[in-house]
Amino acid sequence: MALPDCAVVILAAGKGTRLKSPLAKVLHRAGGRTLIEHVVRACQPLKPRAIIAVVGHQAAEISAILKPLGVQTIVQEPQRGTGHAMQVARRALGGRVKYAIVLPGDAPLVRSETLAELARLHHQSAASATILSAEWAQPAGYGRIIRREDGTVQAIVEDAALTDDQRSINEINSSIYAFTLDKLWPCLARLRPDNAHRELYLTDGIALLRAQGDIVHALVAADADEVLGCNTRADLAAVDLAFRRRKRAELMAAGVGMLMPESILIDSDVAVGPDTLLEPGVQLLGKARIGAGCTIRTGSILSDVTIEDGVVVKPYCVISSSYLSADAQVGPFAHLRDAARLFEGARVGNFVEVKKSALGERVKAMHLSYLGNARIGSETNVGAGTITCNYDGANKNPTTIGRRVFIGSDTALVAPVKVGDGAYIAAGSTITENIPSDALAIARGRQVNKPGWAAARRREMGAVAKHTATRKPKRRVRPRARAHSRTRSLRVFRGKAAAAAKRARKPSRRR
Repeated sequence: MALPDCAVVILAAGKGTRLKSPLAKVLHRAGGRTLIEHVVRACQPLKPRAIIAVVGHQAAEISAILKPLGVQTIVQEPQRGTGHAMQVARRALGGRVKYAIVLPGDAPLVRSETLAELARLHHQSAASATILSAEWAQPAGYGRIIRREDGTVQAIVEDAALTDDQRSINEINSSIYAFTLDKLWPCLARLRPDNAHRELYLTDGIALLRAQGDIVHALVAADADEVLGCNTRADLAAVDLAFRRRKRAELMAAGVGMLMPESILIDSDVAVGPDTLLEPGVQLLGKARIGAGCTIRTGSILSDVTIEDGVVVKPYCVISSSYLSADAQVGPFAHLRDAARLFEGARVGNFVEVKKSALGERVKAMHLSYLGNARIGSETNVGAGTITCNYDGANKNPTTIGRRVFIGSDTALVAPVKVGDGAYIAAGSTITENIPSDALAIARGRQVNKPGWAAARRREMGAVAKHTATRKPKRRVRPRARAHSRTRSLRVFRGKAAAAAKRARKPSRRR
């Protein structure tokens, strides 16, 4: 649908105080994108004359996101309410268009089809304003749509001002509107800040339209989730959950299999081919592209990857910003990152990390290896424990390995180094020099065998054990108890004292 005589105005100046974050409300993320990106992408299929965002808090950061999307930004300073924001937008709109769709920047779940239906109803009904509404089972806290007998809107009444009869109404205002601008502008000029916040409200402009006899319609959204806003952290979590649920439903309808789908996390920009199976706990993030007939097993996290058809990712792998060609296999417990590339039929096994490296067709690196800044030719076998020592403390150095190379277990390749086609590297080698094609490289201490040494050692140890067993043990002297020692000392002291007293009583023999 093209709307050449219509503009879209996104109100994105709010701070989002109830989120309790220094980040502006529309910069928070749900479903893998910022809230305002979702809103813009919902508006783009309408092909309006212009998309304008009224920004305030963190205007520079928001503008940086919106500029690549072709959105014009205009700053509202100070922020004096939604009515004032539309007055600011008028300067950008000029007289270019007759109509405008106005929506908040924190309504990320609204669909393009719903906005198109809102614009269609507005055009066909000759209304001055058309409101997108929704029916909620628990509408408390939201303004209600009060309709006339003919179905047109009589008023929008805020929750605090509702009468007892009106509280039973469950049709709420979504803050998404279509306006005929030559009807709206005079009403905006008459707005007054007659409220506790001293702000100008767009809903008051709608009340003025209705008061002067203009027609105001309301379109009820088919899916009430589309009008969910993000005022609190709980709202943000609910919106994110709704996005995930919507994305899973879309993919399953397109032929993607899921086990325990409620446990699977998929961002909005992810694409998955038919007949691919996603097991519980899988996360597909960013702009991940998964081909057809793949299997992504339990607990694996894939972000910004491109995976061709028939790839198997075993449990608990982490793969980011990497490319896997058809029929490659990864895992379990593997880590691929920073432009790792696996070509057709390559296999990376458990506890293998691949970074900024390319593994050619049918390369195998199955166990406990680190491959960084490496280029490995087709049909090469990388033994368990192989390490490319790419970092010298200052620079990352390359390792180049040819085709059909056999690398023995526990090999350290000290980069920069090259290994020619068909070469063999003995297990346990530390390679510091280039290896020619079809050569055998051995770089380890020479093994020395000493015949009979083990038997002699056992005899020696046996003799020591026998001597220890036959030696007479020393007699163990049991220490006297502390209490007994004290008693004996007391007796000795008393005996000596009695003897001294006896001597003192004897008459002296001296004359």
